[in-house]
Amino acid sequence: MSLRTAQRASLVDQVIDQLKEQITSGSWPMNGKIPTETVLAEQLGVGRNTVREAVRALTHAGLLECRQGDGTYVRATSELSGAMLRRLRQAEQLEILEVRRALEVESARLAATRRTEEDIRRIEAALAERERAWDLDDPDFFVEADLAFHMAVAHATHNLVLIDLYEDFSAALRASITAAGTSLNKSYIPHDAIARAIAAGDAAAAERAGHACMEHILIALTES
Repeated sequence: MSLRTAQRASLVDQVIDQLKEQITSGSWPMNGKIPTETVLAEQLGVGRNTVREAVRALTHAGLLECRQGDGTYVRATSELSGAMLRRLRQAEQLEILEVRRALEVESARLAATRRTEEDIRRIEAALAERERAWDLDDPDFFVEADLAFHMAVAHATHNLVLIDLYEDFSAALRASITAAGTSLNKSYIPHDAIARAIAAGDAAAAERAGHACMEHILIALTES
């Protein structure tokens, strides 16, 4: 009995690892629907109960979300991201923005001291896309473009922990960017000063520019 239990647990763990690989590699994109239980069982050569247990475990970890009558969707790309999502559902918007300020101001400062020529090109391209999204008056596009700009800055720090943390925080950032855009009542917050300071290698100026942008958002939120 004990041996059979261990074998079953091991099989479920193997399926969990394979499903997790599909998520972390991007084969199953964020917010996308994963294959059905029947399809997964056939592809993996295991029983549906094994797949069901693996999906349940990943749902509990926050990586997947089961929607009754619809299917199962990817909600996070790591256990940390899943745990963060669960925690941030109970957080106030101001709390999320305060954490976002800490991450983005430090990212800008570090990026200015560590960026490469490729990082500068990536940041400038992201900035141009952000401005294009604003001009198109497409809120969803703008949220993704704004997040992509800040993600480009985070990558320019070459601090792997900070990059992972920012990526795991990204779902909450999407919500905060959307809320901030509503609160700011169509007021555009330029980010070119951040990009210029990073390109110039001026850490102090990058920190000031990042702080000024976030203060603008925080003030608007508290006054709304």
